[in-house]
Amino acid sequence: MFQSIYDTMISGNRWLLILSGLKITLIIAVFAVLIGTVLGCIFALMKVSHNKILKGIAEVYTTVLRGIPLATQLMIFYFVVFAPLGWDRLVVAIISYGINSGAYCTEIFRSGIQGVDRGQTEAGRSLGLSSWQTLFKIVLPQALKAVLPTYTSEFIVLIKETSVASFIAVTDLTKSGDMIRNATYNAWIPLLTCAIIYLILTLGLTKLFAKLEKRLAKSN
Repeated sequence: MFQSIYDTMISGNRWLLILSGLKITLIIAVFAVLIGTVLGCIFALMKVSHNKILKGIAEVYTTVLRGIPLATQLMIFYFVVFAPLGWDRLVVAIISYGINSGAYCTEIFRSGIQGVDRGQTEAGRSLGLSSWQTLFKIVLPQALKAVLPTYTSEFIVLIKETSVASFIAVTDLTKSGDMIRNATYNAWIPLLTCAIIYLILTLGLTKLFAKLEKRLAKSN
């Protein structure tokens, strides 16, 4: 067994492919979730606004992005939308994942905002705060605490979904494992290694966000 691991991963410094793929996976996930969070906040506010045009735009955005498979979106962005610009495939992957994540974050934040008791808004207005001041000082802080577990799940799902970045030839963690499999004709060691790394990442993030959730609960 150890000889098989050596021949597959250590010989030829193939383990460096795993590290390189992990780096790409983390870059995509981190920057995509930042983009998704910003877009989610913007479109969530549009969804809860009283402007029918803004609500309509946000509704189309979430419906379309959530209704089309991520792999299909990724190829559309790379081969159709950004093809004339000649952008690097990693940048396209980050933007594509970010836009897709934004649609899910929109619904997460919208449900959080609408889940805050209406009496909180009325209390803020009775204190002389404007509607925007009430939203940002009273409603949003409570909404963010409420949606943190769901937001955590979205981040974890995003990390796992980076495995389809290979559709546009991005050498992420899964693609790196597959390259080692092709080179060594050994499937179980590189792919099991990738699976273990994904599991460590997701468990680590789950524990990290759980601690953050407890701290926020104490701040109440």
